[in-house]
Amino acid sequence: MVNAWIQAGAAPDAVIGHQAKPWNFAALGASRGRDAKHAHSLVVSSPDPGLADVLKRFDPGAVAYARAATGEAVDFKPATPATEADPVPPGGGALGVLLLSPLALSVAGSKPKRWHTRLDPAYLADALNARLSRLAGRPVDLQIQPDSLYLRANPEHSVLVPFKQDRQGRISYVIALSAPLVLAGAEADLRFAWHAGLGEKTRAGFGCLGLAEAGVGR
Repeated sequence: MVNAWIQAGAAPDAVIGHQAKPWNFAALGASRGRDAKHAHSLVVSSPDPGLADVLKRFDPGAVAYARAATGEAVDFKPATPATEADPVPPGGGALGVLLLSPLALSVAGSKPKRWHTRLDPAYLADALNARLSRLAGRPVDLQIQPDSLYLRANPEHSVLVPFKQDRQGRISYVIALSAPLVLAGAEADLRFAWHAGLGEKTRAGFGCLGLAEAGVGR
């Protein structure tokens, strides 16, 4: 992904590192057997005007990766780029969304870092608004509620996501969360959240949003 951004004209420090602009992505696909996974679509977005302009020049063929040690191979060269319509209602309101990639949210002040394993309304909106406000450089105030029926039917809604693997083959994991959400608030705040994604590690493929009515299969 970073390679594709840079080839399209983004400055390296705009997409990677502590000073990088906000952007996020989700790889959509399915499992084939116990270990094999297949991605059929890639969703990418950014609320930053400069990166949004670069995204128009994105070459899917630049999204490529191969690692002999694990047998991983990614090549989006056959992909056809498409732009999704902005779903944010004029004047603001509410959006029903799905997490196309799971939400990573760490417990405040935990050392070593621990991850939340439940979408608890008691802390969810405050934690996500704090991060969105930091990224936006202004206050963001959204109402964020997980789907109550989904939580009752799926009280265990955390997923263990492999994050990176060292040279010795040891894998680090992130505990992330997956559930439908309702976002409500001002138009500017909804639009920023839609394009920035929610939670932590969004540039590593967490917290990407899609419309609930569109589903995950797209």
